[in-house]
Amino acid sequence: MFASDFEERLFKERQEKLDKIAELGAQAGLSRLEATYPNSFAFTHTAPQIIGTYADTTGELLEADKPHVAIAGRVMAHRRQGKAGFAVLQNNGARLQIYVRKDDVGEPAFELYKLLDLGDHIGVTGFLFRTRTGELTVHVESLTFLSKAMVALPDKFHGLTDIELRYRQRYVDLFMDNGEDAAEPATEESAADNANPEAIAAATAGMKRLPAREVFMKRAAILKALRTFFDSRGYIEVETPMMQPVAGGAAARPFVTHHNTLDMELFLRIAPELYLKRLVVGGMDRVYEINRNFRNEGISTQHNPEFTMLEFYQAYANYHDLMNLTEEIITFVANEVNGTTVVDFPLPKGPRAGEMVQIDLGKWTRLSMKEAIIKWWLPQFGDAPVDEDFQNKGSFVAFLERCLGTIPSDLPADELKEIRDYLNYKLLQLGVHGVPWGKVVSDTFEEVAEQHLIQPTIIYDFPLAVSPLSKVKPNEPDWTERFEFYIGGFEIGNAFSELNDSEDQLRRFEDQMAQKNAGDDEANDMDEDYVKALRYGLPPTGGEGIGIDRLTMLLTSSRSIRDVILFPLLRPAKKAQDKEEKQIGETN
Repeated sequence: MFASDFEERLFKERQEKLDKIAELGAQAGLSRLEATYPNSFAFTHTAPQIIGTYADTTGELLEADKPHVAIAGRVMAHRRQGKAGFAVLQNNGARLQIYVRKDDVGEPAFELYKLLDLGDHIGVTGFLFRTRTGELTVHVESLTFLSKAMVALPDKFHGLTDIELRYRQRYVDLFMDNGEDAAEPATEESAADNANPEAIAAATAGMKRLPAREVFMKRAAILKALRTFFDSRGYIEVETPMMQPVAGGAAARPFVTHHNTLDMELFLRIAPELYLKRLVVGGMDRVYEINRNFRNEGISTQHNPEFTMLEFYQAYANYHDLMNLTEEIITFVANEVNGTTVVDFPLPKGPRAGEMVQIDLGKWTRLSMKEAIIKWWLPQFGDAPVDEDFQNKGSFVAFLERCLGTIPSDLPADELKEIRDYLNYKLLQLGVHGVPWGKVVSDTFEEVAEQHLIQPTIIYDFPLAVSPLSKVKPNEPDWTERFEFYIGGFEIGNAFSELNDSEDQLRRFEDQMAQKNAGDDEANDMDEDYVKALRYGLPPTGGEGIGIDRLTMLLTSSRSIRDVILFPLLRPAKKAQDKEEKQIGETN
């Protein structure tokens, strides 16, 4: 229970102080519980209310009016000088100074004041005044003890500077963090995004960030703004099951659980999509859900196994309608939360990881996936593709073979070998390995173009092979009416014209099952009930999912998804320590 002998000794010392506080309470006729852990305090103001109301009030006016307040909070600073002293209370994210004088509060209350430690909770009543230095202060007339901090607070100037400790002890981080230190993500999660996480740390060492409390206040404001946006447009907020008999709606590995009474296997939701579309079948033409999803996958600066998404569906709309709506949503939320569409954002991954860039969320670019690959194809990989190279598998194979013959001959030998290996591997995937050519195209896009998508960009028209729930483009059967939007170099949202042909959906489920049987554990399972729902008739529908955690990262300039999740999933502390010791041993 104790991290060190010092912490255990400190706990015993504070226990003794708590006993003395109980004795003082007994002298006033209170029980031990009433004296040490009372169950309420009748406050009249919060610290932000006092500061907001009296910030501009002069000392003379305060002296004349002596406005009375009752406030409770945590002791964050404490200095005593003889028969008087000052302390600082923190309440609702704001700090307010109090002045305690023995002659005003009486000897028992002043003895109580002397027993206070940093972190204790107290309540005071008194009147406001300004000190000689002009600081707004409560002149205390009564003091009530509310709760004792039994362990020491972190350094008062820096809070928790160890980034992993901030995540593990968010309850401390929220009241101690002041945003001074832009601590880098833990090496374990950074390594998933960049081969040199130390470079990211060095690049961001002096970077200012928002205090933890402010980050989560903004997260709440983002959710409020999203609800305002959709409610005002006639959408209905709904709730769909988090335990599902079929893991569907996304390509992801699910968490598995078991219902004892029904004796059935269930999956934690990887997406609410199939249930929300059932609601559209049922006549709820505009629905949205802010939902928790669970995916049994890796951890990085953009991935947490448990995360929050917004999903919404609109009948009689297609992906073009949702492109327009997406731009409206992001612009609206940015203005509501930050008062501007311009944000400074530290890139979390890629070759520019750690670089602070300015992004305007009100200015958008649209490119097809083909156009993005063509635009950012590197000349050292041979001739850039043209639109005709994406017509089918044969034309894409021919393009890769053409690249092998047009690689610049003056490249260094090691780079030349790396490029040839890359292109030959693509051909091997399409040949011996039997990977669908649309999947190879999609992977190529991620490798070639994604890192360049810093400013808001909609990438539209995705291969059918990676879009099992999307409607096919009328004249291009291997491509679908799907788009993703990217900001800061990573995906924020995914949308498409929903597939509403029940028999086409059945065939795609069967194809997904074949991929699963071949070893793809992220392929969709068959959902017969969903096919039955489609047979009742799903109107033309556009649907979209937006990652709330990633959107919050953008709007709070946060470097890691863990910075915007109150309690992110972490390796158990003992295992983390063992792993660290093992790594140290291997380097010695």
